[in-house]
Amino acid sequence: MTTCEGYVEQVLDRIPHHLPVRAQVAQDIRSLCADRQAAGQSAEEAIRQLGDPTTLAESYLSAIPLRPAPFMTRVAAKALDTILFCIVLAAPTFINLRLMGLGNDPSPWNIAVFILIAFLGLGFWLLSAVAETRYSRTPGKKLMGLYVVRESGTRIGFGQAVVRQMPVFLQIVWIDALFALFTERHQRAFELLSRTRTVTVQDA
Repeated sequence: MTTCEGYVEQVLDRIPHHLPVRAQVAQDIRSLCADRQAAGQSAEEAIRQLGDPTTLAESYLSAIPLRPAPFMTRVAAKALDTILFCIVLAAPTFINLRLMGLGNDPSPWNIAVFILIAFLGLGFWLLSAVAETRYSRTPGKKLMGLYVVRESGTRIGFGQAVVRQMPVFLQIVWIDALFALFTERHQRAFELLSRTRTVTVQDA
């Protein structure tokens, strides 16, 4: 049985966390539920009349204009994420070079560090997908004032985030990115596949 508070959480879960509209949405839903319950309706009836949480979230988000993120701003955000990734990899890479030395055959320690670097790379890729799912942005996007949404404006799912990150894993980042120069909403190829967009925070 869904309560009004549970329904509020379902709707808010579909709205990017940083958008100020979340507070208005929560207040509106609580007021509507309270008014209808005061009129004799049960919480279940009030929630049923409010409709599907996703549809309600989309109705609020439709009032927020979504402007496609400028191409060079997106490049800068990706560069910042890449720099962060390089900083994370700097320590194990340095250790590996020290262990290997010049002209020496790889030792078990070298292999272990190579495996660690590979896991860090995979972990960073997955963390980027988690960040876009949970917070609608990676650190680079946050610094550049960008966020990621579904085409309807709601938060993306983890599967969509993984698809968005596939060009990094497949090493076709620039091929994918060039699509943003020619598509109507400046979407990358894998954004079109995942039905997502990168937009500017200022429009929220």
